[in-house]
Amino acid sequence: MMQVCLNGRRSAADGACVPLSPRELARSAADAVAAGATEVHVHPKTPCGHDSLSPRVLAPTLEAIRASASVPVGVTTGAWAEPDPAARLDRVRGWTVLPDFASVNWHEPGAEEVAEQLLAMGIGVEAGIWSGTDGAARFAASPLGPRVLRVLAEVTDPDPVTAETSARALLAELDDAHGRPVLLHGEEGGTWPVLRLAGRLGLATRIGLEDTLFLPDGERASSNAQLVAEGLVQYGSFQRSS
Repeated sequence: MMQVCLNGRRSAADGACVPLSPRELARSAADAVAAGATEVHVHPKTPCGHDSLSPRVLAPTLEAIRASASVPVGVTTGAWAEPDPAARLDRVRGWTVLPDFASVNWHEPGAEEVAEQLLAMGIGVEAGIWSGTDGAARFAASPLGPRVLRVLAEVTDPDPVTAETSARALLAELDDAHGRPVLLHGEEGGTWPVLRLAGRLGLATRIGLEDTLFLPDGERASSNAQLVAEGLVQYGSFQRSS
């Protein structure tokens, strides 16, 4: 499975290729799916470009993407979009158009409550376990662990030399991950080494402008679709060579 992460916390300062508005996100999602992406992960944005969990921001983004791409669509619930745990939970409760799944970063305050609310609403939960945090330990002790859709193993090490080692350490911390499927990905300089490792291990992965603005050769990517196409080549090549 190759998920595309359309925009993340990036902004217009990261270049015109980063989609921000519902229309741009829909177009980018459609192109990425045509290139081979099987799921979409998106950060809905306010008109001024900030991540938001507001129903008024979420709904038009989801509707636009679904009108152009017939694959599961997920969103973030990151604390940076709503730092107060109680307010974050209220935002989720107020959603009128529901995503297929949502990522919950297990190291963040209020993560268990948000995950429990999502599950009660019939929304799949991606348990975001970041390297360098206590997320893996918290998840191991969570009664919600067996109920999540998958584990999103996020390698935050941006060094292309050490990212694979960091990824292997994170996977060891996760142990059996409550028996749930694991999607492994990196970010910035660690994106491509970790994607190739996912290919060798036969794990799901993701690629997109949230994780990197660059192709493996260092050239700046022109679109999410270009990253997905290259990601599938890299993933498949390393899977076949293992």
